[in-house]
Parts: sequence; C-alpha cells; structure tokens
Amino acid sequence: MFTLSDEERAIVEVVADFVDKEVRPVARELEHAGTYPANLIDRMKELGVYGLAVPEPYGDVGVSKVCYALVTEELARGWMTLAGAFGGHTVVSHLLAVFGTEEQKARYLPRMATGELRATMALTEPSGGSDLQAMTTTARRRGDRYVVDGAKMWITNARMSGLIALMCKTDPDASPRHRGISILLAEKGPGLAVSRDLPKLGYKGVESCELSFDGYEAPLGAVLGGEEGRGFAQMMRGLEVGRIQVAARALGVGRAALDDSLRYAQEREAFGKPIWQHQSIGNYLADMATQLRAARLLTLDAAARLDTGVRCDMEAGMAKLYASEAAMQIALNAVRIHGAAGYSTEFDIERYFRDAPLMIVGEGTNEIQRNVIVKQLIDRNRI
Repeated sequence: MFTLSDEERAIVEVVADFVDKEVRPVARELEHAGTYPANLIDRMKELGVYGLAVPEPYGDVGVSKVCYALVTEELARGWMTLAGAFGGHTVVSHLLAVFGTEEQKARYLPRMATGELRATMALTEPSGGSDLQAMTTTARRRGDRYVVDGAKMWITNARMSGLIALMCKTDPDASPRHRGISILLAEKGPGLAVSRDLPKLGYKGVESCELSFDGYEAPLGAVLGGEEGRGFAQMMRGLEVGRIQVAARALGVGRAALDDSLRYAQEREAFGKPIWQHQSIGNYLADMATQLRAARLLTLDAAARLDTGVRCDMEAGMAKLYASEAAMQIALNAVRIHGAAGYSTEFDIERYFRDAPLMIVGEGTNEIQRNVIVKQLIDRNRI
C-alpha cells in the first residue's frame, strides 16, 4: 500500500544511519544547552534532506510524500528539532512547485534544493492565532512595489531563512475575507526585522521568532503565482504537507519514547523480574505500540493520497490530530514506565515529553483539525 522505490528506501536508510550515529549521541547535550545545531543542519544539506520536496528539474532528489514522511519520522526520532528545521522549508518548496510562476521556480527552487537558500512560512500573528483570515498584516500597492506593515510570531527558522512565504492582506476590504489574502515571497531587507526569539518549553535549538514589518517593500512579482487573492487557498494546500510533516514528527517522538521504554522495561527489574512482565507496564507498552502503528498508518495514508494529486485536507488533519495526541500519550506513558528516571534530565524521556505538545498546537491546533475534519466529512457526505 505504501511502497517506496529502491532509491527512496536507500534515502530513508541513510537518514536513519545519520540519526543513529551522529544525532542521538549529541542531541541531549545540544538540547539542554539550547545550542543551534549548525553542524547537523549542514549534514542534512549534504544528505539532500532540504531538497526532498523540490521536483525535477530544479532538484535532484525529489521524492514521494510517503518517503518524505518517513525521513521526517527518522529525524524526529533522533531529535524533533531537526525535523522542524526543514518542515516550513518543504512547505514553501511545495507551494512554489505547485503554484509558483516559472520565474519564481527558477529563482528559488534550485537553491532551496541544496539548502543554500532556506525558507520558512509566516502565518500566525500575535492576536490572530488560528483565525488566519483575521490577520492584520497588509501589503499595499505603491507604484511598482508592495509596502508591508504588520507582525508575525512563532516563525520557525526565521533568523536562518532567506525566504519567507508571508501570508498577508493585499485587499483588507475584500468580502469574503479570504479573497483579499495573498502570499508574498519576501526576502530579507530593510523594514523586516526579527524582533525577538520566543522562549519555549521544548523544541530547543531551532529559533521561533517574532517578525516585524515596518514599511518593508517587495516587488509586485513577489506574489506567489503572480495573482493576488489566492493566498488563503494556496496556503491551505501547503498545510496539507505541513500537517503530514507534523504528524510524522509526532511519529518520531512517539517511536523514540517507545524504543527507550522497551529497552528500559527489559533491563529494569522489580520484585524479581523485568518490569515488562508486570501487567501494568506490559499494558502501557502494548497500548503505546498500537497507538504508534495506527498513527503511522494514518500518516502514510494521507501522504499517499497527496502523492496522487487529490485533496487530502481531511486525511492530513486526521493524521496530525491522531498522531500528535498519540505522541503525547506515549511520552507520558514512557515517563510512567521509567519512573523517577523518566523525570531526570539524564534520560531522553523528559525531552520527548516536552517536545510532544508542540505537535498538538503546531500547523493548526487539534481543535482546528477537528473543525477541518467535520467540514470535509459533511462536504463529502451531503444528503
């Protein structure tokens, strides 16, 4: 059902080997220090990870979304931060590949494929949250330029990215509101400032920032696809990839927590036997493995559907919803299995428990996912 080519299987294996040999040995130390993982990011570029969503002829290793999800899972298994470090980048790659003009594709995609140019997307605003149509960031025409004013927050990789897919209003008075929204391909320049890095519970190492636009100027040709008013629909398609990516991150965190728990439950003894033989611990492990398998099937099903070119907003929403909730529960059960060790910073379990909540709120909260799912359910099953 979810088949990979020989080349794709080799890619997943190479990334898994990178995670085992280079990521896991250093992730705990880097994460606790809040250190930006520059060397690991460079290795990801060398391995072609940043080009996975870039199609030919602009990139050399464009793969199926199923392969992309499995690579994301492997990276998150080592350190979820690394999966996040290329998540927004691949959403922008997908947006450009599907909606970009030929000039936009030629300008950005070859450099994005190598990681020379990193990209991120800017949706969330300080007062907007999940209501994207209520955004107040505007891009007003002035001669042959747009002048942008406003603010965005929780923008991952904002300092390290050279390209921002900025969701803004080019017609603030449009009705319905979504018709006035466009995506600007914004490059760093005067009037655009990374105002601060936001402190976080987990997801350390990679920056999440607040952006300020004050008289920032962009050419008219910076509108994704060359036509105003299509940005909301474009971003909803891009978020199909984003939600599959977040679901795959959740798989990686859940898998790491389960793997560590299986090992610990066989090594740790209590009352004269390995703790997995105690029914309460055995039940936790059984539930964790079942949840993880169900989450993986939902995620790969959504990815396979996206590969066919059809809409998968409901399937991606289901995958993101279930996988993120499963990762949170698996991480909590891992703490229970490890006992005091699970609360100690000398083990990785506490990191999984801090990283897992991000997937519940990232790329649209799970409350929003339920809204997306039920709307599609009704649309597909109208009486």
